[in-house]
Amino acid sequence: MPDPMAGLPPRFLRTPEAARYLGLSGRTLEKHRTFGTGPMYRKIGGRVVYALDDLKAWADLGAKTSTSDPGKGTVPPAKKHPTLRPYAGQERR
Repeated sequence: MPDPMAGLPPRFLRTPEAARYLGLSGRTLEKHRTFGTGPMYRKIGGRVVYALDDLKAWADLGAKTSTSDPGKGTVPPAKKHPTLRPYAGQERR
């Protein structure tokens, strides 16, 4: 029997669905989006959607085998991080 999903684009999740998929609150995912620390997302007609592959890739950054394993990277907390250069028209503090 052929796969009914064959040839269709990947499924996209809205913020509440994506947050449930990751085990986070919707608000935490919104904060990650605001601070630029979260998974890649798309804006379609004013709606924010996440591709399953992007959610998995972001979560996989935190994959570790032990406490001493540096892993592939880190998943930062949803908070403001210092920037390397100021935004246009703003001075560094």
